[in-house]
Order: sequence, then structure tokens, then C-alpha cells
Amino acid sequence: MTAVQLTQPALGLEASHVAAPLSIHVTIENELASARSEYVKRLPASKAQHELASKFLPGGNTRSVLFNEPFPVVMREGRGNRLWDIDEHEYLDLVGELTAGLYGHSNPILKETVVSTLENTGISLGATTKGESRLAELLCQRFPSVERVRFCNSGTEANLYALSIAKHVTGKKKAIVFNGGYHGGLLSFGHGVSEINVDKNDWVLGTFNDVEGTKSLIEDTPDVAAVLVEAMQGAGGCLPATVGFLQTIQATAEKCGVVFILDEVMTSRLHPHGLQGKFNLRPGLTTFGKYIGGGMSFGGFGGRADLLASCDPRQPSSLVHSGTFNNNTLSMNCGFVGLSQIYTPEAATELNSLGDYFRERLQEVAKGSQMVVTGVGAVLTVHFQTNGAVPVCVEDLEAHSNAPLKRLFWFWCLSKGFWITERGMVSIILGTTKDELDSFVEVVCLFLKNYSHLVSLH
Repeated sequence: MTAVQLTQPALGLEASHVAAPLSIHVTIENELASARSEYVKRLPASKAQHELASKFLPGGNTRSVLFNEPFPVVMREGRGNRLWDIDEHEYLDLVGELTAGLYGHSNPILKETVVSTLENTGISLGATTKGESRLAELLCQRFPSVERVRFCNSGTEANLYALSIAKHVTGKKKAIVFNGGYHGGLLSFGHGVSEINVDKNDWVLGTFNDVEGTKSLIEDTPDVAAVLVEAMQGAGGCLPATVGFLQTIQATAEKCGVVFILDEVMTSRLHPHGLQGKFNLRPGLTTFGKYIGGGMSFGGFGGRADLLASCDPRQPSSLVHSGTFNNNTLSMNCGFVGLSQIYTPEAATELNSLGDYFRERLQEVAKGSQMVVTGVGAVLTVHFQTNGAVPVCVEDLEAHSNAPLKRLFWFWCLSKGFWITERGMVSIILGTTKDELDSFVEVVCLFLKNYSHLVSLH
């Protein structure tokens, strides 16, 4: 029997079709209809703003992941780890700008940095400044595999440039990636190769966390320049890679002359030295983005000096790496201040320990239900799996994800004043307290109790 399809896909990960008894489907339909109706009643100003925006923006939107049916909540402002929508509702922000909003919405040190940059340096100087080398030195110190680094404007760009280096150095064209992976707007593999992707014929898809299959893929596939992988699939459901899987990629890639690219756009915040530090990895290239710009747009790619030499403009055959805002003063200065004064190694350890506590509490209250929680440190995803088992790859999500129940959970959390993504992803903001997270756990307990007839394992 076909399940109700009510969830908007996020970052290319489509809603799964879940088989269940008809009575359960009818109940879920009724509960979702009621929750949707309450959502519309609570948010008349957001509805009106969406209708206005739709006159000028396709779907009233310029960033697909922020769209929700029947219309998105429109925020008025954010302070600290709190948000207020234009209908005057307050939320604890657990989205954290999908890991980019680590510092919250009004960090006083970053505010001062923005002001001092505008007053004392200026923006868009069209010239080299000290800020770029200062941030580069800090990144090389923080992430030991990074001997040299260059900057761009997003994680998408960072991964595109890393792949270009690998293809240039090896003289090969193909890249191995993994189902469920997301490496940027033009590098999405939620369910195979996205229609919007670049170089659509140059991708070789593997199964995440499949050690032997990946080893064979690297060894047996001709014309492979790189393996591109996340140490935890972020958009794919916060599914951590096993250490054995990552170590196999590293060892096999080195043996075969393939460049190992570790996408740490999201995960570099999960340990003082990124997940590569946590798992004792040394990738040839690492990509960065999200929070590292201190709230400003940012991307970076770094790694072995011999690989980054491909972009050395002193060399006549170097790759041209341009970008008007690559070294913009706001990103360079806020990035440096953020990593050196705010998100120090000690702060990273403390925040991710809090995240581990939070995830373990959620896992404890979810026992015996369809709810399961995956993640590392302060970034996690709440799933609803019809088999109650922890997913380790996107194929597990496709087979067992209860998408209508996840959508009902999203409506519930928003109605209780907690801002989370519809796909269930949570990124904890610095300054969030244990008491605030415990209050979310209480709301989750109420959801599980209120909808026990839906969330229990059948």
C-alpha cells in the first residue's frame, strides 16, 4: 500500500514511500491536516509575505532548502540563539543556518569586527590585504593536513576547485562520490546524480560506508582523479562515516594515485581539528565553508603543498583561480576573529560534548519508537524509521523513512517554539545552554506520548 506523500524534498533527498496499515495512514493524514491548518492560522503575515514574494521570485524563494509547504515561516530578526517571525512568535534556533550559523545572530565580538573593518579597512579593496594570510595561517595551524590554502565564496566553489586541482594533477576526469552525499548546489547526490549537477558524465557513485565495495570501486574504475566524501553526510541525514570506511578510502586512493578529498564544509566544526583530526586522517585536499567566515560568505580549499601549487600564479602553467570576493575584508577578518577568539579548540570541545549529551538524551527517550537520532557532536538529525533501526546510508532512509511522521514532528516543534528543519537536522549554536536543550527533549517526549499510536514500532 502506498504511503501518503506530504514532505517537501530537502537538498535533493526525496520523501520516501512507506508501507503501513491503512488505519495508520488515515490517522497520519488527519493529524497532518490538523497541524497544517494550525500552521496557517498562526502565520498570516508569513502567508501574505510569501504571496507577495511569489510575484518576483519563482515560488517566492531564492534558496530551495528554505521552502516549506504550504509556505515558509518568514523571520523578522535574530538575536543570540533566538529568532522572531513576522507574526511575533519566538523560537529557539536549532537550525543554526545548517551549521553556518555557529556564532548565532548577534555575537558582540563579530559585530565589533564588522564595524572596525568598515571604519578602519574598508570593503572590496581590489587588492591583497594582510587579512587573507592571517586567516590562512590560522587554518593551516588548526587543520594539520592543510599545508597551503586558498579562499573562495562557498562550499560549492571549494569542492569545484578541489576537483579541478585533482583532475589537473592526475590528468584524469572521473570522481567517485557517494549516494546521499551533498557537496554543494551543483554537486548533489541525494538520489544519484542531480539534474543540476556539473559534469554529469564524470561521476562514479558508491555506497556510503561500504568498505569493500568502495575499495573495489577505487581500484577497478578507470580514469579516476579523486574520491570526494564527507566524514558525516550532513544533508544526507547526519550519517557518520565509519573510521574503517574513511581509512580504506585514504589508503586505497594513495595506492592508486587518486586524490582523497575530504569535504569538511560542515564537519570541520565537530572537533578542534575537524573530523580528520578526530579520526586521524590526512586527506590530500580538504574543503571548508559555512561557519568559518564568521557569518560572512566563505569557502576554502587546502591541503598538500604540491597539490595547491597548481594554483600558484608564479608558475606559468598554473590554474587560474579568480573570484571578486575571494579575499573580501569582512570574511577574512570575521573568519580570523571567529576561530582565534570565539570558536577556539577549547570552545569546540565544549560545544560538541554538549551535543553528544543532547543526542544521547534524545536517543534514550526515543527507545521503542520509530524515532532514531544520528550525528556527531553538535550536529544531528532526528529520523523516523519504520523499522526503528539507525540508518548508516541513504539506502536505509529510502527503505524505511516515515516522511509523513517527520513532517508532523516539524509542525509540532514549530508550534512549541523550536526552529528546526523539516528534514529534522539540528545544528547547535554557541551559547545554547543545557537547560534549553533539555526543554527541547521535553517537547520531544510530549510528541512521542501524544502520537504514541503513530510512532510505536508496528
